Amino acid sequence: MAPQIQFTRVFDILAYQLARFPQDNAVNTFIGNKWQPVSTKILLAQTEIVACWLHSQGYKKGDMLAIMPRQGSLDWLIIDFACQQLGIIVIPLHATASRDELSFILTEIQPVLVIIADDDLLGGLQGMQVNGSEIEILSLSSESEQSFQAAYAYAPQSSEKEELKAISDTIKPEDTLTIMYTSGTSGEPKGAVLSHQNMVSNILFTLAAFPLQATRKVMSYLPFSHILERSACYAYLACGASIYFVRSRESFLADFQSAKPYFSTSVPRVLEKMYDYLQEQTLAKSWLVRKLTSWAIKTAQEYSRKKKNSIFLIIKLFFARILVLNKWRNQLGGKLKCIVVGAASLSPEIARMYSAAGIRIREGYGMTEASPLISLNRFAPGLNRFGTVGIPVPAMDLKIAEKNDEGEGEIWIKGPNVMHGYFNRPELNSEVFTEDGWFKTGDVGRIVDGRFLQITDRKKDIFKTSAGKYIAPQPIENALKSSPYIIQSLVIGFQRPFVTALIVPNFHLLEEWCESEKIHWTSPQYMVHNIKVYERIEEEVTQINQNLTNYKQIKAFILCDEEWTTDNKLLTATLKPIRKSLLKQNEKSLNKIYS
Repeated sequence: MAPQIQFTRVFDILAYQLARFPQDNAVNTFIGNKWQPVSTKILLAQTEIVACWLHSQGYKKGDMLAIMPRQGSLDWLIIDFACQQLGIIVIPLHATASRDELSFILTEIQPVLVIIADDDLLGGLQGMQVNGSEIEILSLSSESEQSFQAAYAYAPQSSEKEELKAISDTIKPEDTLTIMYTSGTSGEPKGAVLSHQNMVSNILFTLAAFPLQATRKVMSYLPFSHILERSACYAYLACGASIYFVRSRESFLADFQSAKPYFSTSVPRVLEKMYDYLQEQTLAKSWLVRKLTSWAIKTAQEYSRKKKNSIFLIIKLFFARILVLNKWRNQLGGKLKCIVVGAASLSPEIARMYSAAGIRIREGYGMTEASPLISLNRFAPGLNRFGTVGIPVPAMDLKIAEKNDEGEGEIWIKGPNVMHGYFNRPELNSEVFTEDGWFKTGDVGRIVDGRFLQITDRKKDIFKTSAGKYIAPQPIENALKSSPYIIQSLVIGFQRPFVTALIVPNFHLLEEWCESEKIHWTSPQYMVHNIKVYERIEEEVTQINQNLTNYKQIKAFILCDEEWTTDNKLLTATLKPIRKSLLKQNEKSLNKIYS
């Protein structure tokens, strides 16, 4: 159990760790074919040096400083904490943001400096101006002409360190810590203003809810511009856990296998890809592998659905783990025990699979505006329900407003974790906040089993067909994604006579299936038009339709030949489909269906 916490500002966590849990390997980075540790003491010292350098350059309290990271790293932690000690407001920018988005944000915040992960990100920023002057940009690359690495070589005098301490003493818990811009799936980005107090309230809950302990290894791989990962890293330091930063998307599995972490946060897509790997084994060339994998999956699902398990079923799961599931788990290092999932909805079937393999998955719900956690399934017995996003955060009030007959309504929240408002958006603030301080999340949900929150849809995504029927797309999309042959989907039907869907197939699994069926495989862009492939996906859709009322059923669908990603601008930075872009991209095909 975590000791009583004694910090009120986020940057106090470093001194707190040094006093309570001094670590030789507080932060670990993979350099030169091995993990290089940095101790708590060195982390504090480097943060002090960078803070003094920033102060020497004239940056001061209230200044806006933007960062553009790719992954989490030691550098981003140091820069973040250094800015906090000076009262400089850090604004993370997503590396995948479009030039228009970047221009909008930078024009609004007027940053004194932008620090980027590497020179490859310069292209999206070149030529941009603030107050008629070109934006000052520094790169973390040591080879860059405008390298930030010079800050580490700064040698502050004792008087500068004393001045830094005097400045940090003026920082209050209610002062602005950061402005986090939301994804902007429709309309322009919005900057949520979060204080130290907002973030600390969430860190305290995280420490109580996450299975975190001093010296335990945790893996960080989500971008540092992702609020869940940023707040999780604060919590890791607060409890003395040892952070390991994944180098890149390409080194993901190798880093997990060498670090062997106990805990990690994640987004559903990463877990879905690992699950896809297991599904692909059901179509392997070896008859024995196919049969064993199918049996293990069936056993795992049967075990996870039952509250009381027979001895026979427990024995079956024991062998399923030895023969199949442990090999799957070893892909992530073999020591991973717990994962917290956020940002998007995770299929209950996938969560059950991981749990049966010995990795406890706990899904949560949060928003940038809530710093970010609103509710979470806990790791303690009886405090988890698959298919829900858990129990609301204790220090926060939550209510379901304007309930319908099924108990569904918009989720409203109020508490110390809720943002101060959107930056420079008084009109929008008056829309999302009630007069008595409730924040309207825009998400629709209900309370099940007396205390578990279930998200049923996004209020603005609920649409009415031309037949006058209201459709909540998220449950249908989740049902589609429960098929191993479907990895992404978008339900369509606003002011249309019936419901259709865009579907991204699991091309790896389809290729295996085509090989087993003696169907010649070429490439996704051609295979989505193959009648046999279409019929295979149609079988999956038909099976899913059997559990839907008639007006909610998918009457037609379009197969997309590429996965939606942040790189092709079809997903937001928090991995939500950008409906407007997808509709435009498939406009001709949709018009053909509806005509």
